Amino acid sequence: MRALLLATTLALPAAALPAAAADLPVRSVTLSNAGLMQVEHAGALAPDAAITLRVPLDSVDDLLKSLLLRDPAGRVEEVRLAAQDLEAEAFHGLPLRPGDFESRASLMRALRGQAVKAGGAEGRLMDAEDTEAGLRLTLLTPGGLRLLLLREGEEVALADAALAGLIARAAEAMAASRSADTREVTIRLSGATAAREVGLTYVAAAPLWKPSWRLVLPDAAGQARLQGWAVVENRSGADWEGVRLSLVSGNPAAFAQALYAPVRVARPEVPVRAAERVTVEADTGPRPVPAPAAAMLATAARAKEAGAPPPPLAALPEAAADSAAGRVAFTLPRPVSIRGGETANLPFLDAALPAEPLWWVQDLSARHPLNAVRLANATDRVLPDGLAAVYAAGGAWLGDAELRAMPPGEQRILAYARDREVQVTTANQDGERPTGITLRRGTVVIALARRAETALAIDPRGARGRLAVDLPRREGWTPLFPVVAQGDFGLRTEAMLDGAAATLRFAWERAMEREVPLWDAGLGDPRLLRWRDIDLDAQLRRLPGGPGTLEALRSVLERLPAEAPGRAALAEVVESLGEARRLLDAARTAIRAHALAAAALERARAAVEDRSGAAKEEARRRLTEASLAAERSGAAADAAWEAWQRQVQAVMSRAG
Repeated sequence: MRALLLATTLALPAAALPAAAADLPVRSVTLSNAGLMQVEHAGALAPDAAITLRVPLDSVDDLLKSLLLRDPAGRVEEVRLAAQDLEAEAFHGLPLRPGDFESRASLMRALRGQAVKAGGAEGRLMDAEDTEAGLRLTLLTPGGLRLLLLREGEEVALADAALAGLIARAAEAMAASRSADTREVTIRLSGATAAREVGLTYVAAAPLWKPSWRLVLPDAAGQARLQGWAVVENRSGADWEGVRLSLVSGNPAAFAQALYAPVRVARPEVPVRAAERVTVEADTGPRPVPAPAAAMLATAARAKEAGAPPPPLAALPEAAADSAAGRVAFTLPRPVSIRGGETANLPFLDAALPAEPLWWVQDLSARHPLNAVRLANATDRVLPDGLAAVYAAGGAWLGDAELRAMPPGEQRILAYARDREVQVTTANQDGERPTGITLRRGTVVIALARRAETALAIDPRGARGRLAVDLPRREGWTPLFPVVAQGDFGLRTEAMLDGAAATLRFAWERAMEREVPLWDAGLGDPRLLRWRDIDLDAQLRRLPGGPGTLEALRSVLERLPAEAPGRAALAEVVESLGEARRLLDAARTAIRAHALAAAALERARAAVEDRSGAAKEEARRRLTEASLAAERSGAAADAAWEAWQRQVQAVMSRAG
């Protein structure tokens, strides 16, 4: 496509910005693990100069939110920058669009109807065509249409000077939008009469600085060497040349707000009402529920030291630490230079920390414990989160571990491998034992101590050392083992292994109660219950003295300690229930005898109906005997039942 070489005269308004501007260099950068950076610019500024700086577009909101200016002599007038959608705003209201600048002919066609001067003629621009000979224009003049052929370097001037100025600004905006990922911010100051040192600070989003650690373990319990490195990325949009770099670890509150984008308040739109459309989803049938995926088990082999010992570790330059308000800042001892877009790995800590190797059981279902080390933070600063590459004293890499933020004086266990030479087996069992008895309203209340136990069988195969075990916290249960720490991991206990296979037992206990009713309230008042109104065999387990309750209470009595409260009262209840069992059995025997007598009576009645003569008289005699026998057996059953009822009342009176 041919370049646009045709000149167009455009009137420009006078500039509103100060005559001079200065870029203040970056003096210091503070990177936070909250994903923020505090950038400080400083330098000398002339009395009539403004401050300019280029900021990435995605940092403009943060700059507008947090900009802080320092000036010993001047005062702040304003902070200006181009609109967020610079190109769209510049072309707003113009008769042309950015695509019209593709060629001189398309630009002229976009201005059709405008009054212009070209080639010594004046008129309204009707059409334009790019030819080999030059730009052919069609003008509407007072005398009619006039065709002009303009050659390179000839001028077309708009009669509307204001429109010419707007088009010039649009062209500038289009050029500026070629770097749409940054914005130039101009800060105007006034009141100063001489050059002075000024500065500005703002906080913006930034990639996290990422600490990584190198942990060299001692041969046994002693001092471990911990070296800290920080991965730093410069995404500020400016080079850092000799800046003071600080690395902050903390937990600040940080918010983002769209201050740069135009905000338009949406109004509710009232729709045109119509009949509601009815939609129906077709039934596609049930879908199978996926089974849960199996957990994956990661394992790592233990590294072995071999060969001659390596040279001692190189010392790292130590950053100065400053703790305040829940944060710690590591300021590097020497200025740092990092070009925009570069990544650097910078050392900031070299410390000797007390360390103890140990085994660690986090997952009770795992067959092997973890190799781990307990570190104590003997420094005066918080050690931030990060991954640690763990090495043996001889230089062999053992694995990686995660170090969570550790304040001074605290300890952390870091696991870096799984010890496949040590076997672990876990078993669980539950049980309970009675501890006391209370009698309450016809109910025996049994106080129980419920016990849950986890047994850990471990074979260290001759190795000696400390074992840390993390056990789940049980709400309402009391641990019967020593707890050395509590946290998100649950309860932590420890034991020393002497090389031999051992079984460690960890028990919890919880107080509970169990109620054993002596009478089923669903049967009503025991004094009014009649044996003729119930199916005795079907309801036998619900009756005092029936099977179940007596055996359960006898079992409790046998397991109850002699000094347990309420034991004597329970013994009396068991004795009374035993007597109720005897009387209930007697009542059942009498009731069965009455049932046999009643059946014989029915047979005798049937015989009287079937016979005649002398045989009928004999049948009547036998009917009289059967009737008397039924009366006697019924009275006996009533007496036996009433004896059982009186015993039930005695049992109930003993139970409160």
